Amino acid sequence: MNATTATVPPHVPRELVFDFDLYNVPGVEEDYQLALKQLHVQGRPDIFWTPLNGGHWVVTRGEDMYGFFADHEHFSSHTLTVPKIKHEPLFPIFADPPEHSVYRALLAPAFSPKAVAGLEGKARALAIRLAEDLAPRGGCEFIADFAQHLPIEVFMGIVDLPAADRTMLLGWADAMVRPDTPEMPMQTIKKIFAYMAEKIAERRAKPGDDLISTLTRGQVFGRPLTDQELVGMCSLVLIGGMDTVASAMGFAAHFLAKNPDHRRQLIEHPELAPKAVDELLRRFPIVNQGREVKKDYEYKNIPFKQGDMIVMLTTLHGLDERKFPDPLKVDFTRPTPIHSTFGNGPHRCPGSNLGRTELKVFLQEWLKRIPDFHITPGAKAGMRSGVNGTIYRLPLSW
Repeated sequence: MNATTATVPPHVPRELVFDFDLYNVPGVEEDYQLALKQLHVQGRPDIFWTPLNGGHWVVTRGEDMYGFFADHEHFSSHTLTVPKIKHEPLFPIFADPPEHSVYRALLAPAFSPKAVAGLEGKARALAIRLAEDLAPRGGCEFIADFAQHLPIEVFMGIVDLPAADRTMLLGWADAMVRPDTPEMPMQTIKKIFAYMAEKIAERRAKPGDDLISTLTRGQVFGRPLTDQELVGMCSLVLIGGMDTVASAMGFAAHFLAKNPDHRRQLIEHPELAPKAVDELLRRFPIVNQGREVKKDYEYKNIPFKQGDMIVMLTTLHGLDERKFPDPLKVDFTRPTPIHSTFGNGPHRCPGSNLGRTELKVFLQEWLKRIPDFHITPGAKAGMRSGVNGTIYRLPLSW
């Protein structure tokens, strides 16, 4: 996407102004996380202003992100992306506390530990089938053949959407978080809203036991959800469910393909799988989150003004050497880290337990059937930056 350039506002100190384009990070084609890590290596200020993508602050250190996530007095989720795009709200993520918890409570049962435990068996059976089908082939394109099947088929079962819509929905989710033009997010969200409005009407006429049907019966503040609230909630669930876990799984497979010692460690010690998931999520995070300043606020001598946008590069929290010794090293015995891969504070991703479970299932079942694999000689992975980073191509051989 070609970044729009804004005039630097008068309250922004000129020594804090640096070009940074979230959607076109130099070096991202080779390594998404290390490309962002260059902001630490180059000695940029912990918080700086970029005039690109409408102009916004960039937060690069874990301590600041952790505090900002919890500070809903000064930072609002009403606007999450840059450049600013105003569209119908995506609840609950667009709501600030205390209203946020009312909407979030409607989603909580679908992603509770009990519900996730019930879904684990389905995810495991699917992972086994996919891996056993692929193993005799001697290779695959991991993203299309596995990562975009396992978590997405589980998700589509939760919301009971037709399998035939998978490719279309994947394309829409990608266009929202990694747009090619400034107009693409607005164009895409309209398609998603129209699609979800149609599905909501179908469930109202013929309800089932899926999440969309459950939400059509939901109430907030003593009243039923409005059509606007319902469409926003279902659309948010769709965007999140179609993109993040598949990308996280791709980065995990990419690392394991290049590191046989780590593969062997998990094969010989399968009980390490949950710890390995935590460590891989720390080392290879993908989501970057925005906030809008609610009122003038000075923080560490930085003058935030009402309406300023902030992008927290949560990808960098887990790579922050101030928080983690030797942060680029993958250590499956590392103490469970506190990072921002799933966000933090009230807006921590409600699907994080499901995502971790799906990644655990992948590690356990794939490595049993395809223990030794590598990136296909002469080929390379394809990576892109955006609101979420992604690995969109991963050719593997064994």
